[in-house]
Amino acid sequence: MAGAREVKRRIKSVENTRQITRTMELVATSKLKRATDRVHAARPYADALQEIVGGLYSGEFSEKYPILRKPDHERRAAILLLTANRGLAGAFNANLIKHAKNLLEELRGKGVETELHVAGKKGIVYFRFRGEEMLTERMDIGDYPSIEDAESVVGPIRDSFEDGDIDAVYLVSSEFRSAMSTPPRTFELLPVNPDGEAASSDAYILSPSGDMILDRLLPAYIRNTVYTAMVENAAAEQGARRTAMKSATDNAGDMLEYLTRTYNRARQAQITQE
Repeated sequence: MAGAREVKRRIKSVENTRQITRTMELVATSKLKRATDRVHAARPYADALQEIVGGLYSGEFSEKYPILRKPDHERRAAILLLTANRGLAGAFNANLIKHAKNLLEELRGKGVETELHVAGKKGIVYFRFRGEEMLTERMDIGDYPSIEDAESVVGPIRDSFEDGDIDAVYLVSSEFRSAMSTPPRTFELLPVNPDGEAASSDAYILSPSGDMILDRLLPAYIRNTVYTAMVENAAAEQGARRTAMKSATDNAGDMLEYLTRTYNRARQAQITQE
């Protein structure tokens, strides 16, 4: 009888766990829908900015703006890593951290000095534990990041690049292809080198002037690139969490079936003995 009671206790425990994971799955599904809508809303503007800046990149403008110029020798680089504040999302955070670690090792192996900037508690805790210095530690970016969040994170890094303190900035985040496909990626944020058809400055009619437009356009491009990455990262996190919680719920269901069969056999054996 003791064996049957123990199995009954385990059944109750697994049922409670399944209820929790099922609830978390539903919450993640709801957040994923909103996050995906934000991704789809952000991309057209990001694509338009990339097309414009890409067209200007190889023209005369690249000689006027430090943000466009690639140094002859990369002496110091910054890495901006985006992770989540919470776990229970499968390998989402671990994959991003591993990607950033590999990039750090690669750059340092080439003799490049590095500085690390991290947005997301999971990444911060990981590198703190290992004694890695971080110039930026941001845990206040929520599930739905804003353009102001992006500017507050990337603004100081962009200023350091324009001042010549760093020669390159790399962004490590998740690319949101679908809820089931969110691979980590490294993107060279600075110097600006977007895809686009090169053009000379006279290919555009710029009013009031090219300088005034680019003074606003280039910071906006950097800010929006980081914002789009944050939005995609948030959607990828919810997709990973939904997948992880669905898997946990399904596994709990399988365990319940096994425990129920075990309990029924134990009860049958007890009845037979009586």
